[in-house]
Parts: sequence; C-alpha cells; structure tokens
Amino acid sequence: MIKFALTGNIASGKSTAQRILENFGYKVIDTDKVGHELLNTLPEIKNIFSEFVADDGTINRKELGKAVFSSPELKIRLEQIIHPAIKLKILEFFEENKSETAAFVGIPLLFETNMIDLFDKSVLLYTNDVIRKKRLIERNHYTSQYTDIRMNSQISQDDKKLLCDYVIYNNGGVSDLENSVKSFLQRAMLCSR
Repeated sequence: MIKFALTGNIASGKSTAQRILENFGYKVIDTDKVGHELLNTLPEIKNIFSEFVADDGTINRKELGKAVFSSPELKIRLEQIIHPAIKLKILEFFEENKSETAAFVGIPLLFETNMIDLFDKSVLLYTNDVIRKKRLIERNHYTSQYTDIRMNSQISQDDKKLLCDYVIYNNGGVSDLENSVKSFLQRAMLCSR
C-alpha cells in the first residue's frame, strides 16, 4: 500500500479533494474530523480546557479556536495532547486498509506536526492565497484580521511546495479540481510502481 499524505493550508479545498478521492474508490481519513472527535472524547482536553466545555458536555470549538490562535502557550498544550492521539488514529487507519493499493490521509499540519515519516508520498493542495482568504471570510465569517492570523499560523504554501512529492493546483471550480486529482492519480500510480 502506498501511504499518501494530502496536505494543504486552510481553505485550500482539502475536503473537496478528499471526497473526489473517495469517489474514485480510495480510502481516505480526514485528520481535521478526527481532531474534532478527539476534542470531545479525550478527558485531558475537557479537564485542561474546561472553560470551553458547553452545557451539553461538548467543547465549543469556535471559542477554543479563538483562544488557541491568540495564545501560543494554549496552542502548544492542546497540540501536545491531540497530535499523539491523531497519530495513533492514522496508524490504525493504515492497518485497517493495508490490503488497499493506496490510502490517503488528509492532514493539514503534516509538516507542523512532524508526521511526514508516517507516509510514503506527500501531496500538496495549492490554492492562491487571495482565493483562500475570500473562502475563509465567506465560509467561516472570519474578520480579515482573524483570517490573516489563521492563514499565517501555518507554514507557507510555497515552502510546503518544495517539501511535497506532488502538487495539485486548486484555483478553479470543482470540475477543474476533479480533473487535476485524476491527473495526479495517473502520475502518482505510474511513479509509485
């Protein structure tokens, strides 16, 4: 099995690319979703970040996100708990799908978390920064200033481009992205034989 990391900065279209890969028959796990689930299942998180626990017992992700992105100390504390748990989920996913030709892990913080060694190949979904900023403001209703904070909290796309085996550009519509993913799969499967 070829273990692919699908990475990309915030609002680059990773979720759409993951759905396209699933439609092509590949197994995909989304570490953003895994992380959201872990927020509500890891007792350490609820203990340490108790002020963000809502009345129904779930973590208020929006408020926690604001706090974490404005405090490097809080961000580090959260990452020290959640990243090892995400790594275990990735390893379980690979074990469950070991008979597949290839499997994909959507992992936005591939380089920031130093998890590159879990994968055989890395793929960057690259989207123009202007498009990403517009998406974040429209989709998440972020202010321009908060959007910049979120975008600047990750390693730049240009730096990641140099570190990845493949780049898929996503500056058009969904059908353009589907064609780009198809083209990538053809190249990747040939290159990986």
